[in-house]
Amino acid sequence: MGGVNRTRTGTGVSVSGGGPAGANLVAVRSHNTALVLGLLRDAGAEGISRLELAERTGLTPQAVSKITARLREEGFAAEAGRRASTGGKPRTVLRLVPEAGHAVGVHLDRDELRVALVDLDGAVVGERRAELDLGAGAEAVLSVVGDAVEGVVRDGLGQDAEGPARAGALLGVGVALPGPLDHARGVLHRVTGFPEWDGFPLRDALRERLGVPVVVDKDTNAAALGLSAGGAGGEGGEGGSFAYLHLGTGLGAGLVIGGRVHRGARTGAGEFGHQVIQLDGPPCECGNRGCVEALCLAAVGRGETGEAARVLGVAAANLVGLLDIDVVLLGGRTVAGDAEVFLRGVGDVLEAARARREGGVGGAVPVRIVPRGERVVAEGAAQLLLAPVFGRGDA
Repeated sequence: MGGVNRTRTGTGVSVSGGGPAGANLVAVRSHNTALVLGLLRDAGAEGISRLELAERTGLTPQAVSKITARLREEGFAAEAGRRASTGGKPRTVLRLVPEAGHAVGVHLDRDELRVALVDLDGAVVGERRAELDLGAGAEAVLSVVGDAVEGVVRDGLGQDAEGPARAGALLGVGVALPGPLDHARGVLHRVTGFPEWDGFPLRDALRERLGVPVVVDKDTNAAALGLSAGGAGGEGGEGGSFAYLHLGTGLGAGLVIGGRVHRGARTGAGEFGHQVIQLDGPPCECGNRGCVEALCLAAVGRGETGEAARVLGVAAANLVGLLDIDVVLLGGRTVAGDAEVFLRGVGDVLEAARARREGGVGGAVPVRIVPRGERVVAEGAAQLLLAPVFGRGDA
């Protein structure tokens, strides 16, 4: 992705400016390390042997031994016992050490801040929540974010107030917020309702404030990445596709197509809430009229959750018809507040649309409520740092 060169050295992640990295021995070694780490994480507490790692990665046993020796030395891998062998001495199996590394995920909403400290397994080991006014200005917002990140790291990792700058176990901070924005450069565009953020270099400002790598993405993309890393999409498999529809203070979509987050050529994909479905509809803060976001939020404001679910279903049916995705996932504060109504309402509209389009052919596209819907964005933001460490995603 142009504009950012993100390399992996050993098990850490570093972010630097410049063009795309060329293939070299350091990059290959880092890629191989990521493959091994990914298999160690997948193996869980039972562990996996070096021979199995070699078979599954296609690396030589010697290469695997060097990688695992380095990971053990750095504390990222440990012995998990021995396993009977078909011949010769029992095989030593290795496991990932989840507490050896952490990432912080930050969800910057229009009126709320959520921060999650996540270990290498993706488990949340620390969390903070605070009120936030995204329109209060950059200095005020950065101060609130910085204090919250430093606090959750201090509490979770036993670091002092300057922990993020010194904690060797902290891989970095992922920040997710409403778009549109430039994911590659970490620069905000005209965030809907907050045009004053247009052009602000959020990634660089936070990196200077915290002293660790920072990655910035849209809230819906971060959530989709986290859900994908956790196996969302079910029957779609690793190469499957799903849409995560997030309804909170706004409405957006995160798209996973072919097992990868789809951001688009200008990282602007997923502006789902601003598709016009009523030409003479109410004005939207984006400048259009009749956007699904405006219609949805207006219905919620009137207490008509069923109507909001129906509107969301109409927009979801457009998306399913366009992309033929496998699964629709629903999340966000507003959905979490009346999950069954949204599940039923969106599902009914999707089923009716499918019946009109296909008749009796094919099955209905599943609709599911995501677990931990209120913190799914913060957890996904942490995966902006963790996923590349394990060779997953394109964060």
